[in-house]
Amino acid sequence: MDLPKEVRERLDLMVKAPFAVLCGIELVSLGPRTARARMPLEGHQNALGGMHGGALFALADQVFALAANQGENVYVAMNASIHYIRPARGTVEAEARLVGESGRTAVFEVKIFQGDELVAIFQGTGYRLPKKLI
Repeated sequence: MDLPKEVRERLDLMVKAPFAVLCGIELVSLGPRTARARMPLEGHQNALGGMHGGALFALADQVFALAANQGENVYVAMNASIHYIRPARGTVEAEARLVGESGRTAVFEVKIFQGDELVAIFQGTGYRLPKKLI
């Protein structure tokens, strides 16, 4: 995907952000207002051996940010929620896509899978910052 230098640098900072690196989140692909990333189970288990809900939320939040920030405008999270469907017991992959935009807000959906099984669905609303704040 051909992005302006400023946007590529912004996305690179997000991919290399200390928390994303600590979580082991690996970027898989970027598309127009979409993003895919994966995260291993190791180090993210809850007491029952499945992936911790907070780890799944962190992965979803990361791909939401990567999908939202591909243009000249910077988006920050304004609201986010997640629905856990089944436990994940291995590496998961998340895909974010733009659902719709209106004014200064954009809504994204993230689906998290372990293989072919849907593990969780996340919805995030991003707020477009005024250029003077950037």
